[in-house]
Amino acid sequence: MGGSSVVPFVKWAGGKRQLLPQIKERMPEKYNNYYEPFVGGGAVVFELLPANAFINDINKALINAYRQICRVPEAFFDAVKELDDEMAAKRAGDFGKKYYYSLREQYNDKLMRAEYDVELAALFVFINKHCFNGLYRVNGKGLFNVPYNNSYRVSADKENIMAVSRYLQNVTITDGDFEDACKNASNGDFIFLDSPYAPLNPSSFESYTKEGFDIESHERLARLYDELTKRGCYCMLTNHNTDLINERYGGKGYGIDVVSVKRMINSDASHRVGEEVIICNY
Repeated sequence: MGGSSVVPFVKWAGGKRQLLPQIKERMPEKYNNYYEPFVGGGAVVFELLPANAFINDINKALINAYRQICRVPEAFFDAVKELDDEMAAKRAGDFGKKYYYSLREQYNDKLMRAEYDVELAALFVFINKHCFNGLYRVNGKGLFNVPYNNSYRVSADKENIMAVSRYLQNVTITDGDFEDACKNASNGDFIFLDSPYAPLNPSSFESYTKEGFDIESHERLARLYDELTKRGCYCMLTNHNTDLINERYGGKGYGIDVVSVKRMINSDASHRVGEEVIICNY
C-alpha cells in the first residue's frame, strides 16, 4: 500500500509523528516482515503501511481499539459518533466536564470487568481525544485518571477509520510482552522499537514502574536488541538521549544518531526541546 492516507486514530504520549522524516531516511531499503512491539498510536506503521506487519502493545485497551476498528469499523465509528453527538447536543455550562467524567467512570467500570468490546474501544478513543494531552495514565488500581481537556472536538473521522480498518485486515495484532512479540522475527525482518522512555533524571525511575517499564525492562530490551541483531534482523530503536540508553547500546558497533525534538507533553515550555537517539544495527 503506497501513500500515507492513514493517520493515527489516537494521540499517544511519546508518539513518533515528528520524527517520521528521520526514521524514514534511516529505514533499510528492503526487508521482509515488519515488527513493532510498542505500537502505541501507530504513527510509524500508518506512515509506512508495510505489507507484512506484526504490531503489539502491552496496553490491552489500546489493542482492543485496533482490533475493533479492524473487525467492525462501522459499529466502532457509530458508537464513537453517538458519544460525540450526545456531547454536542448539550453544549452548555459545564456539561462537557460532567459528561467526560461520567464516561471515564463507565470506561473504568468496563476495564475492571475486562469487557474488551466495541463499547470499550469507543470510550477509549473518546476519552483519548478529550483528556489532557492524550495521556494514558492509570492509578495504582489500574483506573484511568487523566482530567478533561475542555474540548468538544469530534473523536473520529469516518474516512480515516475505514482506511485504518482496510490496512489492518492483513496485520497481525497482539497484546503482550515485547519479547513475545518478536519471537518469530528472523533474518531480513525489520523491527522498530519505540519503547517507553528512559527518564531524563535517573532518580525519577519510580514513576515508570506503574507502566511496568523499569530498569530491568530496559536491560531486557537491550538484550533483545543484541539477540535480534544476531538473528540477522534490521533493528531501529528510539529513546531519550540519556546515559542509561547510551550505556546499553554504545560500544557494540551500532549507529547512534542524536536528533532534536520538541517535547509536547512537558508543561514547562522551557523543557520542551530535547534530544532523542535513533539507534540502528545496520
